[in-house]
Amino acid sequence: MFEVVFWQSTRAKTVARSLGLLVAALGLLALGSPSASAAPNWTLDPAASVITYQSVKKNTIVETNKIRNITGTLSAAGDAKVTFDLNSVDTGVDLRNVRMRFLFFETFKYPTAELTAKVDPAAFADLPAKRRIKATLPFRLNLHGVDKDLEASVVVTMISDNMVSVASEAPVAVHVEDFGLLPNVDKLQQAANVTNIVPTASVSFDFVFTADGSKPAATQTAAASSTEAGPVATDAAKANFSDEECLNRFAVLSRTGAIYFRSASARLDAKSRPLLTEVEGVVGKCPSLKVEVSGYTDSDGPPEANKQLSERRAQAVADAIVAAGIPRTQISAAGYGEDRPVAANDTPKNKALNRRIEFSASKPAN
Repeated sequence: MFEVVFWQSTRAKTVARSLGLLVAALGLLALGSPSASAAPNWTLDPAASVITYQSVKKNTIVETNKIRNITGTLSAAGDAKVTFDLNSVDTGVDLRNVRMRFLFFETFKYPTAELTAKVDPAAFADLPAKRRIKATLPFRLNLHGVDKDLEASVVVTMISDNMVSVASEAPVAVHVEDFGLLPNVDKLQQAANVTNIVPTASVSFDFVFTADGSKPAATQTAAASSTEAGPVATDAAKANFSDEECLNRFAVLSRTGAIYFRSASARLDAKSRPLLTEVEGVVGKCPSLKVEVSGYTDSDGPPEANKQLSERRAQAVADAIVAAGIPRTQISAAGYGEDRPVAANDTPKNKALNRRIEFSASKPAN
């Protein structure tokens, strides 16, 4: 489970790379067509495009997953951009999806990844005649707030005069450390109680672009025949969550470590706002459950002072949620001080893990 999440993240990166390459290839294709003087703009057809990623856990277990919501454009001038909705990570299991989103990608701060590329028309000048060209394409990937210049091998195929496929010639390897995501792999491993997640993912893709003004012929593509291709509804589109979905989200949000306070203070740091907004959204979509905000500290200092600090911090978070419009009757706060540590209080890293805010949900007592 943990492994799958890690694969997804690396995959998303690789996919992003591939997308950038795809877009570039598509741009080259459009610009290199016989009617280059009137080259069209192109738009990615999400219903006919597929991105898959593979990750490895326990050194031998391989899992394949997808990023479902993709958008992209390629201008006649050769400017390409492809955007990945990281909230559409699809592992086939809701809990794994949530772990991948909140713990690995941190979608509450970085909801999308973006690929940009500048296409050189000369590289694909003979594509209309050959109909199929292999190329190595450079692109820039923005993921988790980091920009990195990459390149990938792709196969560009003219399906018709107004439809182009850009597919990976071979899986693309993506390294999580390039985007500052190694600490998030640790979070995934802890959440899923899994070790040995390989910090590299393999991504494969087949993206179909159509010329603007033409009707996407998705039914002509293999991707369109799959119920696993194309966009899916994300949490933002749901009116309410099921009880299981609520519990999954609260459990994972508790592990993000993204609520911050000043030292020895219960004053919320502004850096906490992205996660608080996410929490407020989840609580609002779980109206049948009562949510407890729990505060914890490390073991430094007197136990009673730690308990009081944890209580004030939990209350500060609960007050922020109520201020966003959640009924106060749905939210409670409790502080447990240095009790219930999640790690030994023997290193700065472990102490930081123990200084935390958690969320739990339950049905109101009758």
